Amino acid sequence: MRVLDRWLALRNRVLSSPGFQRWAASFPLTRLIAQRRARALFDIVAGFVYSQVLFACVRLDLFAILSEGPRRLDELSDRLALSPDAARRLLRAAASLRLVQSLDGERYALGTLGAAMVGNPGIAAMVEHHHMVYADLADPVALLRGEARSRSLKDYWAYVDAEAPASADADRVGGYTNLMSESQQFIADDVLDAYSLKNHRCLLDVAGGDGTFLVSAAKRWPHLRVILFDLPAVAERARARFEREGLADRATAVGGDVLRDPLPEGADIVSLVRVLHDHDDAAAQSFIAAASKALPSGGTLMVAEPMAETPGAEPIGDAYFGFYLLAMGSGRARSPRELDAMLRAADLGQVRQLAPRRPFLTQLMLAQRGSGAEC
Repeated sequence: MRVLDRWLALRNRVLSSPGFQRWAASFPLTRLIAQRRARALFDIVAGFVYSQVLFACVRLDLFAILSEGPRRLDELSDRLALSPDAARRLLRAAASLRLVQSLDGERYALGTLGAAMVGNPGIAAMVEHHHMVYADLADPVALLRGEARSRSLKDYWAYVDAEAPASADADRVGGYTNLMSESQQFIADDVLDAYSLKNHRCLLDVAGGDGTFLVSAAKRWPHLRVILFDLPAVAERARARFEREGLADRATAVGGDVLRDPLPEGADIVSLVRVLHDHDDAAAQSFIAAASKALPSGGTLMVAEPMAETPGAEPIGDAYFGFYLLAMGSGRARSPRELDAMLRAADLGQVRQLAPRRPFLTQLMLAQRGSGAEC
């Protein structure tokens, strides 16, 4: 047995002992550590309940109401259409999670996390979306064994396992396109703050939805021309948005299927923003190969997405996205090391990693194909 194995066996035997747990909880030098570990374990057990408290707050529009200013319990009870007892229960639960703040005289205000929710409407959209996740994860063992009956997420994401995703109509792509648009803005800001496009002439965004990322990039750098490539029904939505945003003179939307159709050429930088982790390895490698082929020598590929093994945020990649994407039926979060290998396999080099402001949400990898092009 290896030294590490022996150490782990000893550690786990000690930590699992009820006698040691009682001693550690009472001994002054270990009490705080024992309490933190016990609290961390309980938070895992209670995590579903916490998320449902947040869901109730979002569904009842509580944060928008409190953004108007502190409110009394009786007023909130009326506006939430809850009995006073039910409203008090919800508000106390939300206060314990720092979503709201309890004030004197049974008044309530936005808490620090509730205020953050108001400033990021995309988070609320994801919370609303999670009712499908909860249904699909009702029996996680059945999901792992491929026996789950509820596959709401797989039905929601129209391109998953579709024989002809390019034929999906506007109704099929509308829901997830809206969701991605609502949750994309702060991702776009983080990515564009981390990497400047001032030295690029033309950006091609693959699977870019309704164009949220490209609109942000085009407005930030007025010299930049942009091209969006997505399924035809999605590209039509992007085309309409470019018109509304006054960008039609330098923004183009092209419809097609990246796994079957060639990408538009002429861009000196191609972006894959929150795309690869939605696809299994073979499809993800095909996305990278197609992007590489569309680039000129010296062109840049930019990959931005949540990644596994992110220091301090490991549960987001491996737990949240691990099970979300399993329920969805496609993809997985990959580590920077894995993505580096995939990029190099597509004849891309000089791979480097950048950390945006919130690396737990998205990280950034850049690679070069090896001199410029015009849109």
